Order: sequence, then structure tokens, then C-alpha cells
Amino acid sequence: MTPLVEIRGLAAAFDDVPALRGVDLTVGRGEAVALVGESGCGKSVTWLAALGLLPAKAKVSGSVRLDGQEILHAPPAMLDRVRGGRVVMIFQDPASSLNPVHRIGRQVAEALRLHRGLSGAAARAEARRLLDRVGMPDARRRLDAYPHELSGGQNQRVMIAMALAGSPELLVADEPTTALDVTIQAQILELLGEIRRDTGMALVLISHDLGVVAETCDRVCVMYAGRIVEETASTELFSAPAHPYSAGLLAALPPIDGPRQPLAAIPGSVPEPWAMPAGCPFGPRCSHHVADCDAAAPSLAAVAPGHRAACIRPVHHARAAASMLLPA
Repeated sequence: MTPLVEIRGLAAAFDDVPALRGVDLTVGRGEAVALVGESGCGKSVTWLAALGLLPAKAKVSGSVRLDGQEILHAPPAMLDRVRGGRVVMIFQDPASSLNPVHRIGRQVAEALRLHRGLSGAAARAEARRLLDRVGMPDARRRLDAYPHELSGGQNQRVMIAMALAGSPELLVADEPTTALDVTIQAQILELLGEIRRDTGMALVLISHDLGVVAETCDRVCVMYAGRIVEETASTELFSAPAHPYSAGLLAALPPIDGPRQPLAAIPGSVPEPWAMPAGCPFGPRCSHHVADCDAAAPSLAAVAPGHRAACIRPVHHARAAASMLLPA
């Protein structure tokens, strides 16, 4: 698969406290990749750093290449063409991303003006077409509505319409369904899949919902404490996780059938960025911990074809309950 985005050694620190500790990630053209992990592990910061969206006080280093061209620390003019054009990012609370005092049509038309040079009646007609494309009911009337007059699911459709205004090659969706009820979640995920099939757009889904990931993504990257600790195909992760942290996340899922039983929670908590343990960051919470785990933080290494894990004692845990999350 041809790489679209290649991230190498991406690190970010705030007030000299590391938030990212060398992230390596590749996204191919048309591919759907998931970033999963507990809150605070660096999923969102990875893409905010890659797109130059962190505050000025953040110290960011590494390499981010889009189609072979370096964009990390690129001039503002180049980043303006990339962000919202070739790469777009949508967030979990669409209401906070939309301007409450401007009508929906004006906000979508602004994206069209910036990225496609449309204005006036042409921009309004295209805005209506985009709202129709994302399944907005009564799109003509919704153009004149304000964000507070729409539901959460409708506002998320507006954000997706604005994202599509620049005909992007990559959509980064940061928890796009967290604030929505289950029925609307399914509709938004189906919409993203349909857009991918129609346009060939790549998708990065940032989520903590493993069920959503199983339904949506081809490949999964598990993050912990600012690093990717496992990377493999989604089917492989759910059937045979290699990193104890990934296995712990799957063990915490309730089984779909069979008798009810207590969930197996991972003991302890994610270490604070300024108080990382020696060696493997997951070591203090790991049931497979040995003294050698404290020598150094393990790097991602192949445990099987197309399957990498950052663990000196990788394990394979087949789990029937997890495999039931996979689509038939």
C-alpha cells in the first residue's frame, strides 16, 4: 500500500514534560487506521502535533511526511493548504467546533471559499449538496439554521460536510461518536465508511471504543504513555493480542453471551508523564513483569508478519468474546 502519511520519531513536550515519546506511524492511501488507548495516552496529541495545531509552548520534534514532503514545522502558507485541504480533523464535540452566531450555510461556504475558491450562489449550492451528501434531512432549510437548532448528530454531519469541502485525502476523526447516542453513532460510522468507499479517502479513527474500531478499521495501533505499544490488523488484535496492555483492554470488555462475570480490570493507573517508571512504562501494571522489563523501554518489534509489539515477553491471548466484536 502506498504511504500517504509517514510519522517517524514524533515527540512532544509541554514545559519539558514529555507527552509523546517517539511515535512511528504510517497511514496508506485509502486505509482505515485506529488509534486506541486510555485517556491521556497521546492519541489526539499525536495528530495535533503532526498538523502543527499544538500551542506555541509545545516542543515538537521528529518527522511528518505527507506524500513524501516534510510538513512538520512547515511554513504557515504550506500548512494552510494541508490543513482542511489534504488533511482534515474533526472532533468529538461538534458544537464546540461550530461558531454559534453564524448560520450553518455560511460556515460550510467559508470552508468552500478557503479550499475551493467558491463564493456566492455557487458556494451555497455546493454547501447544500454536501449537506445532502452527509444525509442531512431537509438540507435546504438547514443552511439557514444555527448550530444550537440542530441535534448533536446533525452538527456532526455538518462537521463532516465541512471536512469534505476540501476533498481531503485523509480524515482524522477524534472520538467522532462519543457524544452521540448508539443509533446515531452507527449512522455516522456508516457514513464515514460510505465516504471512504466513494472517494478513496484514508481514515484515522481515534477512539477508546473497541467495538467501533472492530467495525470500522483495517489496522489498529494501541497507544500507552505517549508511545505505540502494538500495531497489527484489527482481526489479529482482537483474536491474538501480543502486548499485555492490549490483552488487558480486551479482557475488560463484557462478554456478549454466556454467564455474567466480573470484568477483569487492569490494576493501577497510567503513569503521570513526569513520573514514568524505569524501563517499560506498563511494567508496574503488568502481570508478566520481570526484572528485565525495567532495563529499558522496549521498542516495537515484529512478533508475527504484519504484527509488532513493544514488549520483551509478547503473549498471544485468543479471546472468543473479543472476536465476537468483529463484523460477520
